[in-house]
Amino acid sequence: MGDTITQLSKQLADTQTALNIVWTLVAAFLVMFMQAGFALVEAGLTRAKNVAHTMGMNFFVYAIGIIGFYFVGFGLQMGGVGAMATLGGDASLAKEFTIELFGRSFGLFGYSGFMLPLAMFTPAVATMFLFQMVFMDTTATIPTGSLAERWKFSSFVLLSFVISALIYPIYANWVWGGGWLATLGTNFGLGHGHVDFAGSSCVHLTGGVMAFVLAKLLGPRLGKYSADGRVNAIPAHNIPQVMLGTFILAFGWFGFNAGSTLSGMDTRLAVVAVNTMLAGATGAFGAYLYARRRFGKPDPTWLANGMLAGLVAITAPCAFVSSWAAALIGAVAGVLVIVAAMFIDQTLKVDDPVGASAVHGVNGAWGILSVGLFANGTYGQGLNGVASGVTGLFYGDAGQLGASVIGILANILWVAPTAALAFWVIGKLVGNRVSAEDEINGLDLPEMGIFGYAPDARPHAPSSAQGPSAAHTREARMAAALAADEG
Repeated sequence: MGDTITQLSKQLADTQTALNIVWTLVAAFLVMFMQAGFALVEAGLTRAKNVAHTMGMNFFVYAIGIIGFYFVGFGLQMGGVGAMATLGGDASLAKEFTIELFGRSFGLFGYSGFMLPLAMFTPAVATMFLFQMVFMDTTATIPTGSLAERWKFSSFVLLSFVISALIYPIYANWVWGGGWLATLGTNFGLGHGHVDFAGSSCVHLTGGVMAFVLAKLLGPRLGKYSADGRVNAIPAHNIPQVMLGTFILAFGWFGFNAGSTLSGMDTRLAVVAVNTMLAGATGAFGAYLYARRRFGKPDPTWLANGMLAGLVAITAPCAFVSSWAAALIGAVAGVLVIVAAMFIDQTLKVDDPVGASAVHGVNGAWGILSVGLFANGTYGQGLNGVASGVTGLFYGDAGQLGASVIGILANILWVAPTAALAFWVIGKLVGNRVSAEDEINGLDLPEMGIFGYAPDARPHAPSSAQGPSAAHTREARMAAALAADEG
């Protein structure tokens, strides 16, 4: 009888592990499809003359990301994560580089699992690799929007390798791989340490910080800012693409957030999914109300970015907050994304064609702060070694908010200088910006060797009889002025 019970228990445990693996993989497949959403949104928000270039970056970053993560990034991020409870307790990844400070251990990066060696290529490790890879690739995609329409494709290729192999994995290790931010709770009593359920900081803040810093370093598109300080709008070329891409992203976000349970047995995934849906809706509606009040018309691009901002913000707290809090978090994000985008564009004079800095950077930070404010203590028992549920300031634990703030600062202090240094080195090697002539004429042919649209079918393309558009003429004047200055 005892042997029978033992055998049944093992079969049940194996079945649960298999279900968790299937659920995590299906969620990862949804996240992978978000790449199509990013491509449509970014291509639609930019100009027709650059559509092959923008689409090319969004497509190729997927391949680059897999390669960089396979050779280096995965080992740095997850090489010391230890036993993976929901995936059968597999402890193959158990080597974390740590230092001792103040009598406590601080994990900095993993050092096992590089290139998925045969001894470690278990179903659990393979599942974790695929799931973490698609998250990383989302991060690597974000700068392609902020640097669109003037970024050299060769520079994009090199920087994407740096992101996938180094920048993203190190910070993600600190939060998800057993590193020092995750242990702020057990080491210093700051709640559960830095808690990011599905990536507001690891994915979105990391991508948003890079988007802002690199767009600042690369400089604005020709014609974006006049010498007298005027800000010239450069309209999106395809609103249907933007809206379709946003819906694809919103669909994939259910894999992003609910999949982060890493367990089909954890019924909390239903709460996560509903909170995700609510925040996306209130993000769009908050943007609608604010856009109507400020601009008089509900520009659909603001509605789209409002929805995305709500989704970014709920990504960290989605498992830990009540439904009313999810709705509030999304509504604030919908307003915040417009305020931040206008400030970045008009006051800071940083040209971000798709608003990536505001959507992912600003609202990634807001999402992490939301954990520290609104987490209600009903979920997260045992997370990062702390027995109680994750609890924010409004429910009695100010330490959780402190851990959120530390995580945000650590992200900025790691990501901004590392990305800037990598960008500088790459600029010395291959150059970061296309020529003024290529930028004016469009990057499709000079950078990609093919038009995104046939020349006679390009949206809004003026005929030879009409002459160049006003924007084209303005760019030409700007290019001439720059050439004169350099001379």
